[in-house]
Amino acid sequence: MTVDDSGSGTGSPTDPEKPEGAEPGEAETEDPLALRLEGLILGAERRYTPFQAARSAGVSMELASRFWRAMGFADIGQAKALTEADVLALRRLAGLVEAGLLSEAMAVQVARSTGQTTARLAEWQIDSFLEGLTEPPEPGMTRTEVTYPLMELLLPELEEFLVYVWRRQLAAATGRVVQAGDDEEMVDRRLAVGFADLVGFTRLTRRMEEEELGELVEAFETTAADLVAAHGGRLVKTLGDEVLYAADDAGIASEIALRLIETMSNDETMPELRVGIAFGTVTTRMGDVFGSTVNLASRLTSIAPRDNVLVDGAFAQELIRIGETPTSEAEAAAEAQKAKEDGEEPPTYRFALQPMWQRPVRGLGVVEPWTLTRRT
Repeated sequence: MTVDDSGSGTGSPTDPEKPEGAEPGEAETEDPLALRLEGLILGAERRYTPFQAARSAGVSMELASRFWRAMGFADIGQAKALTEADVLALRRLAGLVEAGLLSEAMAVQVARSTGQTTARLAEWQIDSFLEGLTEPPEPGMTRTEVTYPLMELLLPELEEFLVYVWRRQLAAATGRVVQAGDDEEMVDRRLAVGFADLVGFTRLTRRMEEEELGELVEAFETTAADLVAAHGGRLVKTLGDEVLYAADDAGIASEIALRLIETMSNDETMPELRVGIAFGTVTTRMGDVFGSTVNLASRLTSIAPRDNVLVDGAFAQELIRIGETPTSEAEAAAEAQKAKEDGEEPPTYRFALQPMWQRPVRGLGVVEPWTLTRRT
């Protein structure tokens, strides 16, 4: 187990099965299969101590340590545990700084964001399918006899797929930045932010077996991720019983919220759902979103009735501005009557808003929520 600067645990790249607290020099006691798998995955043998790797890469030991910790890897003293790939990675990061393409702080941030994302990805992949696939298919076969050849087959395919998805995501993110109005908007943008929360999840954790609970959470996260992506939103993160998503357009955010409610309510195995959405300036950092808009969306979720969507006043006004909902039902009726008299098609609206009572929200003052529904 290793701990990065943010306190989150990730697996070490050089000794994945080394027990927590193991001292340098204990590599010889490691499982031979673990060492063989490491060599296969890294494509190189252990050759360098951290000091030797830093010297070969032409960077200071202090900067090398900052990069390694940012990527989520443990301090390993002066054990000879690093490979040529580690040297090359250090050299590349340092080269970006020397060329003036990145500041040192930005290079560390790149290392941290990449390390945290890929650490979760690796854990997810192992949990999802590798463990099941490495069960011996026939009696008498050992895990050793299955794992190595399986990884040998999977590794190049997974690597190619990872690069493909990363390029696709990078292209999409770059497109969003290019379309931003100005430099400030690239970091502080006006977005719709939505939280979707399973109702009564804490009670479920006391009643359900761990495996059942894991399957429920996985089904919820998978359904939410698919719906958010399909309708043009961006899944920011999942928190077990809650998902956070963002969208540039209030109409997209509304469609996602209502689809989530409709999909979950039609699944008898799933708990009820509630969604809160707010619209406003959002600060984005390392793929996450921050600010009062995000806090407000979270608060709206906590007070939303079951199987309902609550939005704030700014979100309601944005829906009106882009023509997704009428200013009022009276105005919609007047528009329809005038269109009929003129022999024209009346304006169509996808959503309806119903104001609720004003109420104080801790840390955010008095808020007037609106209930969002489909317009019939």
